[in-house]
Amino acid sequence: MLNKNNTKILVISISNPILVGVYNNNSELLEVIAKDGKTSDVLPLIFDKLLKQYRIKEILYVNGPGSFMAIKVAYIFLKTLCIINEISFKACDGFYFNNNSPIKALGKKYFKKKNGKIEIEFLENDEKIEEFNLPKFLDDRIFQKDSLPNYNLPAVN
Repeated sequence: MLNKNNTKILVISISNPILVGVYNNNSELLEVIAKDGKTSDVLPLIFDKLLKQYRIKEILYVNGPGSFMAIKVAYIFLKTLCIINEISFKACDGFYFNNNSPIKALGKKYFKKKNGKIEIEFLENDEKIEEFNLPKFLDDRIFQKDSLPNYNLPAVN
């Protein structure tokens, strides 16, 4: 029987489909939920189901870079859920979940992580964009207690 206690939930809402992974206490992936749609529409439906099925001890999410609105909505929704239910809340950037591939920014520009710094640039001709994936095992060391969104907004010219 599936142990439904002390579950960890990982949310990647900066791409479509939105990915949600359910992990056991040993950080092993138990369930994958992939749903297309707007973060504001999808997350409440997913968490309505998850809160009925699991005792969640920790929510982890990708806090950027990516869609400003998706990050903002995910943060507000998840942070509120964590406060109300006394759930731990942590974050990390999205590059960990797409093999450090560029992430769509504005227009034809992409976020790229170089030497630990996130920059906005055009794609090189040979650069490949990889999809986001939920790891089979979570490395808890990549998540920070500072869960504030990392918007990486460029300066306005």
